[in-house]
Amino acid sequence: MMIKKHIPNFLTCCNLLCGCLGILFTASYQLNIAFYLILAAAAFDFFDGFAARLLKVNSPIGKDLDSLADVVTFGVLPGFIMYKMISLTLLNSQIDVAINVFTLLDVVSISNTINNNTFYFPFIAFIIPVFSALRLAKFNNDTRQTDSFIGVNTPANTLLISSLGYIFINSIKSPENANTIYALFFNPYTLIVLTILMSYLLIAELPLFALKFKKFGWAENKIRYIFLIITTILLILFQFYAFPFIIFLYIAFSIVNNFMNKRNKTVLKKNRNEEIQSRN
Repeated sequence: MMIKKHIPNFLTCCNLLCGCLGILFTASYQLNIAFYLILAAAAFDFFDGFAARLLKVNSPIGKDLDSLADVVTFGVLPGFIMYKMISLTLLNSQIDVAINVFTLLDVVSISNTINNNTFYFPFIAFIIPVFSALRLAKFNNDTRQTDSFIGVNTPANTLLISSLGYIFINSIKSPENANTIYALFFNPYTLIVLTILMSYLLIAELPLFALKFKKFGWAENKIRYIFLIITTILLILFQFYAFPFIIFLYIAFSIVNNFMNKRNKTVLKKNRNEEIQSRN
């Protein structure tokens, strides 16, 4: 019984360990390994809650530990990944130079290689940990978010950023693999806009559907089934390169789902009013 009680917390600690290792590898621009660690952390993050519900061992300590682990893995780590990506775009993907300028913060390298006006661009990435912490604190105290999300959840935001890091670093190592995503995303201004946009969406009053099935019927889960089918097809066709599209698709589907729900409620309200009037 004592061992069973600690299983969810053990899985949460594995999530935290993956986050710490991810920061370590990101420091040396090994963004592909950081991405793999985030995938592992996301799995641990899913199964710790699943295990807690299955074993019926929920506790306040487990809830707090989960949030603390998520701040590191899904807050600090994506901030560092974005910091590294913006720094590389400013230095034409020269990793060795970027290490001197944006890791060692070497004064000589800074003055010789980069414009003082753009030197501060990468530091904008650290608003991601700030807004991720706000998001997690808000989630813990928002009773509306039991069956759905209000704002983009931190794992989804981290998967988006880390998958871009994975694509970026692989494109640098193998320029022949550079594709449309590379040209579209990997310049400092696009990455800064993405940083600000995703930070805002973390705390925005935007309802997003959760992939939780209370029932398995088509009618009540249509949006989930369509999303999962498209996601599966994208992963089969493009593998890890599909992740940015999947996250954007998730946000787009949620917006469409919100619009459809509002329209259905409006139609239902109208029909009820007409029925009342006809009775009178």
